[in-house]
Amino acid sequence: MRRADRLFQIIQILRRSDRRPATAEAIARELETSKRTVYRDIADLIGQRVPIRGEAGTGYVLERGYDMPPLMLTPDEIEAAVLGAQWVAGRGDPVLARAAEDLISKIAATVPERLRPYVMEPASRAPPTWNMPTDRLDLARARAQIHAGRKLVLDYCDEREQRSHRKVWPVAIGYFEAARVLVAWCELRQAFRVFRTDRIEAAEFLDECYPERPAALRLKWRRVLAANREATMAKRKTASDSGKRRAEMARKGAAS
Repeated sequence: MRRADRLFQIIQILRRSDRRPATAEAIARELETSKRTVYRDIADLIGQRVPIRGEAGTGYVLERGYDMPPLMLTPDEIEAAVLGAQWVAGRGDPVLARAAEDLISKIAATVPERLRPYVMEPASRAPPTWNMPTDRLDLARARAQIHAGRKLVLDYCDEREQRSHRKVWPVAIGYFEAARVLVAWCELRQAFRVFRTDRIEAAEFLDECYPERPAALRLKWRRVLAANREATMAKRKTASDSGKRRAEMARKGAAS
């Protein structure tokens, strides 16, 4: 790896660490180099006025607010950005799909000539999508509502053709292979619920803000997801242990 690329990658690692000190050992392991080289590179970066705090044995942190030219991208980062943009272009709503196509064009126009093949002829490609259901919710307005922390009123028809009228606090929009969903706190159920956007029959965009900060509401949702995941894993482990015990009992019975 060229020294300039290595210095860039060290900054990326520190930025990714999100205020948690990154040790020279961890950086050296990721870059497949020696700790001595990392120490020398960090000293060089500090000498170039990159705001890095820390010391050997404790770890290093990049101060907030530091920025680099926005498109100093490595080939792998370009491939990742283009692959993600391809996926969004095929599965996002019309506004995001157009933005994804524009992003690919901007990356191609900005990166050095030697890196342009990674944009125009990528080795990775997102598969095409077919038969994506038509949204009945304006997802661009819904995203704006999420950012503003404002409520929605939905007329919803579930998979059993049961209709309901809900006032919700939108949290996030999920994009999947076969459908798109709105995640929201439902005032009727007093819990987080997931609504398929193609089953939303009508939506009213309210000026009323919900009492939580959007970031705080998303944090609660992530905690619920984590708790549900842990419960599912525990249930699977219990079922697996029960199956092993039954198999062992059957084996002992056959042996006797």
